[in-house]
Amino acid sequence: MENREIRERLYAMRDESYRAFQAKLIPNLDPERMIGVRTPALRSFAKELQRGGEIGDFLAELPHRTFDENQLHAFLISELRSYDECLREVDRFLPYVDNWATCDQLSPRVFRKHREELKAPIRRWIASGETYTVRFGIGMLMAHYLEEDFSPAWPELVASVQSDEYYVNMMIAWYFATALAKQYDRVLPYLEDRRLEPWTHNKTIQKAVESYRISEDKKAYLKSLRRKGGGKAMEKDR
Repeated sequence: MENREIRERLYAMRDESYRAFQAKLIPNLDPERMIGVRTPALRSFAKELQRGGEIGDFLAELPHRTFDENQLHAFLISELRSYDECLREVDRFLPYVDNWATCDQLSPRVFRKHREELKAPIRRWIASGETYTVRFGIGMLMAHYLEEDFSPAWPELVASVQSDEYYVNMMIAWYFATALAKQYDRVLPYLEDRRLEPWTHNKTIQKAVESYRISEDKKAYLKSLRRKGGGKAMEKDR
């Protein structure tokens, strides 16, 4: 299927109410770049394109014109079965990722089977200094290295990230809140020793307290670790 036809199909699936909803969720993105295709429809379309083996030209066309094309691109990459090919396509795509939704939808399945090889790219992504590349790298640590492959080096790496970007700091908080659910004793010192910036520290506690995977007694203790002056909201629309 030609790229022009792919765009035509996307516009044919347009839902104006969903487009308006997305625009509120992703304030840093120009609403004019949003078509308004619902996520299940995008996933189904991605599977259709993959079955037809017709994704090469679309993946090669960067940058895309619309948010929905970027979402489709993320879904297509996430289903690639070759680790080497998938890594190449992720590296090609990340510089064009410009919002949290596309960043978080990019979740390659093949990475699960290549966690050892994935360590070096994750370090590279986190060191990049690019908002959504850093966010993606931390997200991959959260997805793949909080259980049997956990290492104390990983929360140390995440805690070392210094950023004024809301979407980076929110991912740091999400990482540590999830780590508290899975590696409580090993990451609790990051809060007890105030290793995180105040806003990120308090956001970590907020998200952990909202989790059903953390016991009530642990939640009570986490609440006692809240810091004053760490509640000021960060700007989202940079």
